[in-house]
Amino acid sequence: MNDSILVINAGSSSLKFSVFQPEGGDFALRLRGQVEGLFTEPKFVAKDAGDTVLDKEDWPEGTQLGHEGAMRRVTAFLRSRGIDRPAAIGHRVLHGGLEFSAPTLINPDVMTRLEKYIPFGPLHQPHNLTPIRLLTAEFPDLPQVACFDTAFHRTQPQVAELFALPMEYAEAGIRRYGFHGLSYEYIASVLGDYDRRAASGRTIVLHLGNGASMAALHGGMGVSTTMGFTALDGLPMGTRCGAIDPGILLYLMDEKGMDARAIEKLLYRESGLLGLSGVSSDMRALLASDSLRARLAVDYYVYRITREIGAMAAVLGGLDALVFTGGIGENAALIRARICEGAHWLGMQFDAAANNARGPRISFEGSQLAAWVIPTNEELMIVRHVKRVLRS
Repeated sequence: MNDSILVINAGSSSLKFSVFQPEGGDFALRLRGQVEGLFTEPKFVAKDAGDTVLDKEDWPEGTQLGHEGAMRRVTAFLRSRGIDRPAAIGHRVLHGGLEFSAPTLINPDVMTRLEKYIPFGPLHQPHNLTPIRLLTAEFPDLPQVACFDTAFHRTQPQVAELFALPMEYAEAGIRRYGFHGLSYEYIASVLGDYDRRAASGRTIVLHLGNGASMAALHGGMGVSTTMGFTALDGLPMGTRCGAIDPGILLYLMDEKGMDARAIEKLLYRESGLLGLSGVSSDMRALLASDSLRARLAVDYYVYRITREIGAMAAVLGGLDALVFTGGIGENAALIRARICEGAHWLGMQFDAAANNARGPRISFEGSQLAAWVIPTNEELMIVRHVKRVLRS
């Protein structure tokens, strides 16, 4: 399997991997898995393309496996499946800043430049870079490609990127970058297979998962997005707050004595659906709960999305389609229904039966505003990028 491409997606406490091989002019998934709970209670699982478990391992509570230990476990599993050395490796990297607007072959200079963006994404960027270093040490001549979550949004007009701060801050890199770009890029690449009018026209894609954002696309190009300088902005998420009055942060510092680390913990890990509900960060648990606060969290989530649809429709000058993707977007029929009902004023004729069947089209055929459920595939997007970079 030395023609395989390995994809690595390293988060703050998990490391996901997948293996693709060439098939019919594209690539097909062969293996996938993850190590989660890297610093608390690590768990490893690997599966084939049919979701059959091939290998698994649990470590005792309190084990500090870390990214290095996780990477060793993954490479040991791959060797056991005959993959001693893939043809190339693609990495999901959170931040490319203003420098990187396309996937890039990694070398020492690129790594140095990417390290500059650690302050822009302190909970993600350093962990994205760690496996690159580890794999470079093991395979120094193996091609590795960085694929950026910010790159898709570099087509935004300047007015969409700026904050109303003195321009010296924008020149120093404080801008609205946007994230989930690999997901949006994949959806844009396949949207024409579902809806040609939407692909060439005005579409809002809703990437709804534990992390959540929306992007406005015109002709498949990004023109606006809800996330900003960091992945905190915009919609409420599992544990992240989404849009917040910056004056609240000043108040927390002045009146509550909170420092930067305490505020970081509040905004990233204790807010969002978890903070509002006091029940869970998982939408499935909230929808199953009888708690009034759980219901409030769901109401707030739908309200913020509905509000952003109106704003993005205004930016686009109208709207041809909504596309739902991500864990919640693809699986939570009730959330999709409430959002589509809130878009009735835009010409949405919602098809409840199709929605319960997960579409893919969940609006009636003659609806002025179409609605679709399209599964995302960020890993396949990374593999395609790796192939293009190596060819060039």
